[in-house]
Amino acid sequence: MHDIIVVGGGPAGLTAALYALRNGKSALVIEKSGFGGQITHSPKVENYPGTLEMSGNEFADRLVDQILRQGAEIEVCEAVRVEREGDTWKVTTDDGQCLEGRAVILATGVNHRTLGLEGEEELVGDGVSYCAVCDGEFFRGKRVCVAGGGSSGLQEALLLSGFCREVTVLQDLPALTGEERLQKAIQGKRNVKVRCGIRIRELLQENERLTGLRVQEGDGDIEEIECDGLFVAIGLTPENEAFASLADLTPDGYFDSDENCRTKTSGIYVAGDCRKKDVRQLATAIADGACAALRACQDLDARD
Repeated sequence: MHDIIVVGGGPAGLTAALYALRNGKSALVIEKSGFGGQITHSPKVENYPGTLEMSGNEFADRLVDQILRQGAEIEVCEAVRVEREGDTWKVTTDDGQCLEGRAVILATGVNHRTLGLEGEEELVGDGVSYCAVCDGEFFRGKRVCVAGGGSSGLQEALLLSGFCREVTVLQDLPALTGEERLQKAIQGKRNVKVRCGIRIRELLQENERLTGLRVQEGDGDIEEIECDGLFVAIGLTPENEAFASLADLTPDGYFDSDENCRTKTSGIYVAGDCRKKDVRQLATAIADGACAALRACQDLDARD
């Protein structure tokens, strides 16, 4: 029996475990793949307060080591079901375990939608990125492309236009689909151009670094675009359906929770990018983890 079971080993989940432990509670973290979540795809993190520079992997390793030293337990498996039995929550995993806790924090994270092109995963950190806030500064004065003409893609392009020499938005649909105000803002940027009806067919690289793209407009000829970076902004995918009976979901599938991180179900909390929010960054995920854990500890103490 654990006081708090955390489902998800990204920054939000690991921070939740840390705060639970610091408040005298036992904590178990369940992670189905690699600890650290999306931040491990960032080779250089320079926007974390108090740290000049670190890699995402370094951050994740330090945080895992920190919670283990505090007494946390970890399990590498996937939580497939969470159900209540009396005052206890039972978490069933894909390897057949039934883990018991007094409260559960869901920090399931999100996945970036990818283009699915050969070499895309290998080029992450070497020209391919999914976050302009995180990595845009590395392309100051350079030429970049943004894959995606929705609101996310246009927001990325606007941010990049502030320090990149040239920004090209590539939309595979006949027209942009982002908010009208963002489209108007894009039109006012001299260093941003938009091309619709364009599909990216291949990533070009040299010395294991992105050098350009092969694209196709409709059924036309393949052409090449030289660029130093590609920012993929075609959406995020939360994985919350398995817990929909415990916490309300938005139409996009995010947990519909406020800043308290509580849900409609007593004893169930949510934290991190899986939650409805306007900003998804390392700092906001950590804040969520701390908040969810403190709320859980308060509620457990009140119950006791």
